[in-house]
Amino acid sequence: MRHATSCIWAATLAALPLIAACASTGVENRYQAELDALEGRCTARQGILVTTGLQTGRPETDYACRISGVASRIPGD
Repeated sequence: MRHATSCIWAATLAALPLIAACASTGVENRYQAELDALEGRCTARQGILVTTGLQTGRPETDYACRISGVASRIPGD
């Protein structure tokens, strides 16, 4: 049992540099920047972002803009 625990510990330590390398690629920053831009455009249209249920890594596919403002085609009183 002690040998198995030390093997797991060694494998975890060996994987840490790989995990750190993935975290520093800037992918998350690009995704967040694109998401922020999408949210800004959606908010300007009086909408809110809602999830589509997909996880593609592309905010324009992962989220949709649900317009919550007044419809412009309805004639006024």
